[in-house]
Amino acid sequence: MRGVHGNLEHSGRWEEQGPPSPTPSPSPGERPFSPVSSQCKILRCNSEYVAATLPLRGPGRGAAFCTALRSYSRCTRRTARTCRGDLAFHSAVHGIEDLMIQNNCSREGPTAPPRPRPPAPERQGLESLDVCDYERSFLYRHGRPPAFQHCAAFGDPHIRTFHHDFHTCRVEGSWPLLDNDYLFVQATSSPVAEGSNATVTSKLTIIFKNMKECIDQKVYQAELDNVPAAFQDGSVDGGARPGGSSLAIRERAPGRHVEIRAAYIGTTIAVRQAGRQLSFSIRAAEEVARAFTEEQDLQLCVGGCPRGQRLSRSPRGRVEAEAARALCREALPVEDVYFQSCVFDVVTSGDADFAMAARGALDDARLFLPDADKLHIFQAGASGPRVPPASPLLLLFLPSALWVVLLHF
Repeated sequence: MRGVHGNLEHSGRWEEQGPPSPTPSPSPGERPFSPVSSQCKILRCNSEYVAATLPLRGPGRGAAFCTALRSYSRCTRRTARTCRGDLAFHSAVHGIEDLMIQNNCSREGPTAPPRPRPPAPERQGLESLDVCDYERSFLYRHGRPPAFQHCAAFGDPHIRTFHHDFHTCRVEGSWPLLDNDYLFVQATSSPVAEGSNATVTSKLTIIFKNMKECIDQKVYQAELDNVPAAFQDGSVDGGARPGGSSLAIRERAPGRHVEIRAAYIGTTIAVRQAGRQLSFSIRAAEEVARAFTEEQDLQLCVGGCPRGQRLSRSPRGRVEAEAARALCREALPVEDVYFQSCVFDVVTSGDADFAMAARGALDDARLFLPDADKLHIFQAGASGPRVPPASPLLLLFLPSALWVVLLHF
């Protein structure tokens, strides 16, 4: 199969991708993983079909795929009485018929034995198993994996929003990167040096809001030279609740790079320090990222920098642009917005560590972006006018400074 959720072709035939998404997205304020209860069992049929066909790949899958389709058909027949008038049910029935024809499957033949029902768990255990595993819960409810979004803040600072907008911001003080029903993230910026126009993120505060079924409220705080591998209370997980293990911190590089996984909301966060600056990256489930009200409208990850706080990335400052470009090209061979941001930061600050901040943000994007084709963003004219070439001595010095930083990491 090319995917795990289906859609309708113009001809009305179902593509060979599995069942359609049977439930609409939650309305604003509704928990995206509320338990679903209905007499119609089509969701269970969809889930069993997806689980049976996910491992099947290549031309040799024929017999097993037909077995899965016959089992899917049998499941829909068993729930037909309670699913009358259910659009997802009727779509599944017609889709099975199409796939049986497309794959030359006989209606008669072996079917997979029904999965044994586990013993009925206590209510608390059920919440821990389903509600606190966002991706599993979403797949069960929708018959497909969830969608994800990526945001990052790094350097002077530069913001890559969930919608792939890219801004360089004139922000000083504290600004919210995220403020929704599940997360609050605040970045505090301060000047690189006294009297400098360049600012960097010097402090990050991340609040994982209380979720009754899964975690206690947890606060993570990082500052320059203090990137801890623990929450503010000294713990490394979500607490003593049944789903406490669905929130955990992992240290990637001591004092320099931590990763926080929040499986209960399908979210992963990376916090890094490069030189004298902090950076933030997140991969968030789409419906979690959208779970906010009109009053929570100021979020840099959602709307980017306010217009009055946006800067042009025209490099002017302590280091000549050609020397900065030579330095940044060592870490960032593609001249996209990460490269342009690196040039802007190095020119403005004279600090070679900005190259490592940009490279770290690009590395996180490679891991977190659901669509690799959107990794590189190109903005015409963002790097500004070229200036006369730098002196040979400066060109030699800056790449060597980068290698010192590379070796340090």
